[in-house]
Amino acid sequence: MSDNAKAAAPRKPVARKDMTRWQWTWKEMKRNYAAYLMCAPFFLIFFTFTVGPVVLSIYYSFTVFNLIQPEHFVWLENYMRLIFDDDTFLKAIENTLIFAVVTGPVSYLLSLVTAWFINELAPKIRAVVTLIFYAPSISGGVYLIWKVAFDGDEYGYVNSLLMRYGIETQPILFFQNATYVMPICIVVALWTSLGVAFLSFIGGLQAVDKAQYEAGAVDGIRNRWQEFWYITLPNMKQQLLFGAVMSITQSFGFGDIVTALAGFPSVNYCAWTIVHHLQDYGGQRFEVGYASAIATILFAIMIGSNMLVNKILSKVGQ
Repeated sequence: MSDNAKAAAPRKPVARKDMTRWQWTWKEMKRNYAAYLMCAPFFLIFFTFTVGPVVLSIYYSFTVFNLIQPEHFVWLENYMRLIFDDDTFLKAIENTLIFAVVTGPVSYLLSLVTAWFINELAPKIRAVVTLIFYAPSISGGVYLIWKVAFDGDEYGYVNSLLMRYGIETQPILFFQNATYVMPICIVVALWTSLGVAFLSFIGGLQAVDKAQYEAGAVDGIRNRWQEFWYITLPNMKQQLLFGAVMSITQSFGFGDIVTALAGFPSVNYCAWTIVHHLQDYGGQRFEVGYASAIATILFAIMIGSNMLVNKILSKVGQ
């Protein structure tokens, strides 16, 4: 065999006999070094800006640190203070869980059902309708629209309608009344929830092989619901899991919506969330250790939620 033929011939995978796991891994990495070099920039950025901050946050959560003086360990004192001495944090957990339980599943199902509906349309119409539904999630002015609609004087659209038809005689200060703040923020969150998960669902629906539906009809599937459950959803497990992760992340991080509509803090802390508590101690009081403990608890809640959803989605189509 010529030298050029030897160079072009693919390298054989390394046999794993008589090797430890680490030896085999190292030899495989050397054999596929070009692929690892191409992935290196992504992994460098990912570990620098994602994994690194998470690890540092967990580390600082066991310390007292104010960005100026050296940190010193207090171990579980920050967590004990959060759970037993910080009533505002407990209120933040309650509000966050309420918001997550309401908006997370609803936005997830809304994205899936809307994507399924749009997928039935003609291609040109589908593109236009997708843009219409997706636009609120990327529009920076959507909060302004809702703020104007619920403005606390007679020029606000909602107050204007209520007073015109005699339902109210005085304008309602929606964002200064604790009764209305959370429901309005939940509605706005649902309005903007058709984001990345929604697009992934549309992509997953379009990737299902149409021949499977014909085979399903032969095997006894008789209606669209059976098609959806036994054919469509099993073919979309990756998109379903991705959409679940994005919906959970979005539902736990709705602090920007409350801040834009009701201010920071909201009246009587009625919509105060874990994200707000984190921003308060980390961005304004500079109690980095305490803020890191808040971030670690939020991270643990989100990981637990993702694991639960992953377990539930694993049963889809079974």
